[in-house]
Amino acid sequence: MRGGYPMGMQQHEITSAVARTAGIADHEDAERAVRATVQVLGTRLAGGQTRNLASQLPAELAALLPEDGPGDRFGVEEFYRRVAEAEGGNCTEPQARQHARATLAAFKVGLTGREFDHIATQLPPDYADLLGTEPVRHH
Repeated sequence: MRGGYPMGMQQHEITSAVARTAGIADHEDAERAVRATVQVLGTRLAGGQTRNLASQLPAELAALLPEDGPGDRFGVEEFYRRVAEAEGGNCTEPQARQHARATLAAFKVGLTGREFDHIATQLPPDYADLLGTEPVRHH
């Protein structure tokens, strides 16, 4: 096991990590941010990669992923726009960016094996921002 999620990733641990990292005060808002990110990621990943990811996520999040990812092609800015839309409310794209990056950071810590690397290899170079390999910008 790598990271801090014994016995697989737990929903409350993911949500708490995202809330802390992204500075989200409300637990429900943090849950909405995680769900939105997982939904959009599920449309971006192709084939069985979504099943592999789902196998390591809590049931509530795994249920948001399609059995076979459609592999829709869109850039990272569109990814953030879709996360903001999925979160709803008054979520701005800069906020959605913070939320999505925090969610992927939690996954990077909690996913076992090379699952995070497998996700990263499916995404084009502009997704380096989402995957946390570029410095975080604060607004």
